[in-house]
Amino acid sequence: MTQHQASRTGWAPLVLIVVLFFLWGVANNLNDVLIPHLKKAFFLTDLQSGLVQSAFYLGYFFLALPAGLLMRRYGYKAAVIVGLLLFGAGALLFWPAAELRRYDLFLSALFVIASGLAFLETSANPLITVLGDPAKAEQRLNLAQAFNPLGAITAVVVGRQFILSGVEPTKAQFAAMTPAQLAAFQAAEAKSTQLPYLIIASVVFLWVVLVAITRFPPEASRPTAQDQHEERVDKPILGLFARPRFLFGVAAQFFYVGAQVGVWSYMIRYAQDQVSGMGEKTAAAYLSWSLVGFMAGRFTGTALMSKVDPSRLMAAFAAINVGLTLVAILVGGQLGLLAMASTSFFMSIMFPTIFASSIKGLGPLTKTGSSFLVMSIIGGAALTAVMGAISDVSAIRYAISVPCFCFAVVGLFALTAKPRALSVRDATLAGGH
Repeated sequence: MTQHQASRTGWAPLVLIVVLFFLWGVANNLNDVLIPHLKKAFFLTDLQSGLVQSAFYLGYFFLALPAGLLMRRYGYKAAVIVGLLLFGAGALLFWPAAELRRYDLFLSALFVIASGLAFLETSANPLITVLGDPAKAEQRLNLAQAFNPLGAITAVVVGRQFILSGVEPTKAQFAAMTPAQLAAFQAAEAKSTQLPYLIIASVVFLWVVLVAITRFPPEASRPTAQDQHEERVDKPILGLFARPRFLFGVAAQFFYVGAQVGVWSYMIRYAQDQVSGMGEKTAAAYLSWSLVGFMAGRFTGTALMSKVDPSRLMAAFAAINVGLTLVAILVGGQLGLLAMASTSFFMSIMFPTIFASSIKGLGPLTKTGSSFLVMSIIGGAALTAVMGAISDVSAIRYAISVPCFCFAVVGLFALTAKPRALSVRDATLAGGH
């Protein structure tokens, strides 16, 4: 974009897109509060409550490629608008789900939200690069990246304050309730989700209008010449299957997201199981501070990458997390909880570093490759359910063996990378997981 183009479009498009990083951080991490909350409201097993993440990340899996195709045909701005419409519609569905007290409707709402986020994450990251002076693209990407963990922290704080009631009857108290009392308890727990998600829907639909009426540069509002001439959809896909390093990257991203989502999803559950007498609000505070650590890790990791090869740094961080998860499994208690919470700091650089390493050198295959890497987020659906199943047949601490294995896979991917310095721009293109 030339200076003349930048002056015509101004700051409005950039501000509108940067805020998206915050919004999908909120949506992703509210799930970590919803899992223990809906488990209590619907008397679910750990496997059943883990379906919150399964439904959510299936949306990413099924809609990532369609998002890429729409982006190639109509441009970045159209993909953002479609994503916001789906996001807002899913948030609105929380109202009837709570009124009807239907867990399957909550899962459907989450699937629709994630479908919208698949469009947003696939389009917003590259869109940032065309919204201003190309020489300052790195600064814009860093700015956008900083808003994602801020959204994650906000989600847990809001969820802790407005969704978690702090009312936690014992089994004996539940048994003593009349059917009417039990129904009233469940209704109150389900309805506590309505207002937060109604506010989210309102903000998202407002953003649809603002994006639609705001003038974006031509590069954001129409497909590129290369996209217009790319007729065969299968051609880039077949090209990617011939690249083993890229395929290993997709697998590593699958396991990384499974580890991240699993750790955050079950941290409240782990805390209450391992530390006697800990309430859900106190446990949620540990999750909040863990996410602060995640944000701090992003800045620390970025600074360290100026001196240390990114892949080698990721290998070291993965090894540390294998050790921390082993403490959570074998030691447990307060120390295990602190170890589990500490993994967030070292997880912080993994998603963008895996992403950047995987798409390096893909050339014209980059857009389709990005879609596949977003699809790999389904690891959050599959592996969180596996953790729930392990917890149900043994104990929650043994379910942490799943993220432990995942971090080992990430470490292997990092160790097999050719040493090279990824640019800040590469490392931030990946978005906000």
